[in-house]
Amino acid sequence: MKIMNTYVNPDRLEFIVTFACSGKCKHCSLGDPPGKAVHIDSAAAENAVKSLAGNYKINSVMTFGGEPLLYLETTARIHAAAKAAGIPHRQIITNGFFTKNKAEISTAADLLADSGANEILISADAFHQETVPLEFPLAFGEALTKRGIDVKAQPAWLVSPENDNPYNVKTREIIEKFKSIGIPAGNGNVIFPAGNALKYLGEYFTEISPENPYEQDPGNITSISVEPNGNCLNGNILQSNILELIDSYTP
Repeated sequence: MKIMNTYVNPDRLEFIVTFACSGKCKHCSLGDPPGKAVHIDSAAAENAVKSLAGNYKINSVMTFGGEPLLYLETTARIHAAAKAAGIPHRQIITNGFFTKNKAEISTAADLLADSGANEILISADAFHQETVPLEFPLAFGEALTKRGIDVKAQPAWLVSPENDNPYNVKTREIIEKFKSIGIPAGNGNVIFPAGNALKYLGEYFTEISPENPYEQDPGNITSISVEPNGNCLNGNILQSNILELIDSYTP
């Protein structure tokens, strides 16, 4: 039976698979988070998907990080559970750089397609491409599109998408390379001042710089997020069922 808690009305479930990453981006809002070696427990994540979808109308499950595909099988298991639960949108945000082996790229695309992941956003901009060689995200994007997965290039804009600072100029060039192989650009996001972005790009931020778009009203949780160590709401999915965490949650 659905747990009734007026503070929590979820239609989305997100998993930060790991804080570990194959890039070192100067715009990263996480900066240098602790516990990089930790990744989400597959069985606990699957159980959370099943329990939540069985009691709420969940529209989407997303995996991201860090770089979620550093733990490819875990990510695939989460999306397979979401598909089995009838959740329509099964999304991944990735920088597309988890191996330099082209055969492994192809195998990963097969696994994700079989798992039911159906929307993949590949981070593509001046910041990611300072440390992520573009050839690998492009190859991964091509492999995914051949398997019928909806793929978009996901840019990070500095100040605004229209601003002509040097970073945005480079980002537009990178987006064109994705478009040249049939991968359109998504809306992306505007960088907000936190973590590395505040440290390395502070000169671009003003009093009207964008706020963190991922912060929610703690009195109205619509998107439940699970951290790599299992932390969720005011508890942990390794210790309690996610429905119990919802039931006991207070802002």
